[in-house]
Amino acid sequence: MSVAAPLAVAFTAADGYRLHGTLWRHPEAATPARPVVLINPATSVRARYYSRFATWLHAQGFDVLSYDYRGIGASRPPSLRGLDAGWLDWGQLDFEAALQYVDSALPGQPVQVVAHSVGGFLVGLAPSSHRVGRVFSMGAQYAYWRDYMPERRGALLLKWHVFMPALTALLGYFPGQWLGWLEDTPRGVVRDWTARCPRFEDAWRLDEAERATLLERFAAVRGATLALSLSDDEFGTVPAIQRLLRYYRNSAVTHVHLSPQAAGERAIGHFAFFHSRFERTLWPLALEWLRNGRLPDDAPGEVIPLSADDRVSA
Repeated sequence: MSVAAPLAVAFTAADGYRLHGTLWRHPEAATPARPVVLINPATSVRARYYSRFATWLHAQGFDVLSYDYRGIGASRPPSLRGLDAGWLDWGQLDFEAALQYVDSALPGQPVQVVAHSVGGFLVGLAPSSHRVGRVFSMGAQYAYWRDYMPERRGALLLKWHVFMPALTALLGYFPGQWLGWLEDTPRGVVRDWTARCPRFEDAWRLDEAERATLLERFAAVRGATLALSLSDDEFGTVPAIQRLLRYYRNSAVTHVHLSPQAAGERAIGHFAFFHSRFERTLWPLALEWLRNGRLPDDAPGEVIPLSADDRVSA
């Protein structure tokens, strides 16, 4: 199987917003056996951050699409002032557009998702969430503050729930790039991130029909999910991961929790999984799941069960 150079691609969301990404596609004719993997980034992280992982997946036989949400990276307009995009837009418009794009550009291929942080939440917001056949997520949650690592909760609240919204209110967007924290971020995303509701649907002004529609989209995901959490991840704690997984009530979920020491590291945290130094230790977890829907025989970590009684229903 030959490997082709990645291609810059663009596609349009239902509201007309133009999104940009990168496609790693094998030159051989597509077959139903070759999945296409969509990479959903973390909040305000450029798609290019995942290029090493995408290139590796491509070399393992997958076609891969990474893309930037509206307001981020290559999908950023000249000015973020006035762009009120939030997580709902990223999920039901941007991720949906990515799903529609691969359906058109790579017809008939199974669709899988690699999701980092909020990217695992966005899967369930898309109208075509039922098309996702398998999910691997890393630290996937929607930033409910009580789920932050207890010893870091006070500092995180001050940084992300006080300083970030205050500066956003002043400037009309969050200048994360200038601060060296993350990419510049639309004000709607800041609003969603800093909401303090244990159930995400309570943070948005939705009527009962809209709430039911969103919850049914999560229920429509029937492909199996592997959720990975790390013991030194201050955002993706066990309670945070479990809180999100409860919404995927029809997905067979496996939650693996491990320490950095299990991968021979002192620290990994919320971001480092996608560094190429984990190609031989952690990346095989994702590969075996995406390829065969199971954990490797020598998979490190602890499997944490999620009771069917805990699932969120409409």
